[in-house]
Amino acid sequence: MKNKSLISINDYTKEDYFKILDLADDFQKNPNQKLLENHIVASLFFEPSTRTRLSFETAVQRLGGKVIGFSEASNTSVSKGESLKDTILTVNKYADLIVMRHPIEGSARFASEVSDVPIINAGDGSNQHPTQCLLDLYSIRKTQGTLENLNLFLVGDLKYGRTVHSLMTAMSEFNPVFNFVSPPSLRMPQEYKDYLDEKGIKYHEYDDLNDNINNADIIYVTRVQRERFSDPMEYEKVKNAYILKNDMLDNTKPTMRIMHPLPRVNEIDTDVDANPKAYYFEQAENGVYTRMAIMALILGLK
Repeated sequence: MKNKSLISINDYTKEDYFKILDLADDFQKNPNQKLLENHIVASLFFEPSTRTRLSFETAVQRLGGKVIGFSEASNTSVSKGESLKDTILTVNKYADLIVMRHPIEGSARFASEVSDVPIINAGDGSNQHPTQCLLDLYSIRKTQGTLENLNLFLVGDLKYGRTVHSLMTAMSEFNPVFNFVSPPSLRMPQEYKDYLDEKGIKYHEYDDLNDNINNADIIYVTRVQRERFSDPMEYEKVKNAYILKNDMLDNTKPTMRIMHPLPRVNEIDTDVDANPKAYYFEQAENGVYTRMAIMALILGLK
């Protein structure tokens, strides 16, 4: 993993997942380790972010490193017409590692091909979000004690949701049963279902969130992403398709946990927050330890 970019969850093996998760567990127990002293990480966010950007910056500072970068492309030379290639070729002269979020699919892969330093994809359009996926794996293992043979419900925007695309791909290594719950217009893309068919992984599709959730080990809820819709009317039709309420959880497994990559709009009612099955804010915290592990391994510091 040393000096290797993380662009897609497919870039890493099942064994790599476990290295990251085990190291993340160590960092959670002892988060302040000065492994990144004398290292600079560039944080290039061409698209808005709260948790991903701040958890990466927290991770760098916990490890004793320095952060440079931007949180809005409008504050950079991109607003003057500078190409992504020129931005990367410049910034890789300043930093030991680049963390990048960009609205265009494939942008992170392109950046990794022109950069002299490793690139970590913090989300490229509706394509992939591998570090979110790894913190999700960490959260699932932490709450369930295993990644094997779980019953997973993926709910909401399964068409444009890069978090569910990455999570489905990674969890398919652990013999799960997937339950896809979405409006017909936001179904899991066929290419991902074909991938599951090739691997012999079972999946079901539902329109109703109440169908079968009493058998869930994890309910992974996503928001309907307004920014991915070219037609505002189409967004209006589906924005309130699912709202998870507290009384819907009465007969679910005691060990079941609700996850969400956040931000939340209204797809999980706030009355769920006090339920011990709600895990999304702890999940966000887990992003710090997981991203510490990813950077430490990529830079060869662990």
